[in-house]
Amino acid sequence: MDTEETKEPTEEQVDEARETDADSLKPKKPSNRAPEGIRAFTLCRQVDETGISGEGVVIEGVMFATGHTIIHWLTPAPRGSIAFFDSFADFLKIHIHPHPTNKTIITFEDGEQRMFGDE
Repeated sequence: MDTEETKEPTEEQVDEARETDADSLKPKKPSNRAPEGIRAFTLCRQVDETGISGEGVVIEGVMFATGHTIIHWLTPAPRGSIAFFDSFADFLKIHIHPHPTNKTIITFEDGEQRMFGDE
């Protein structure tokens, strides 16, 4: 009666089984419950009406597929504060719309730009 031995895979076999292709490791578009994926962006203020946050790129952020948004203020150096919002619209309502003279530009990593402020 022959018995089949169960062999542990070699380290080489384990390494081959791991997916290492860069495209397969990139974040994927989520399911239909969150179809947009994660979008990174920067916020540039052309004017600083309050004199507090500064001009130029003052925020880096991410918007999750669900709309939840996290921002990181780049001021004051060397590290700024981090804020969480239930939606991108809430972020705009608090930090963008009340300051139309700042002439704000939000630029997403895919190149899309949204401009806010006095025309």
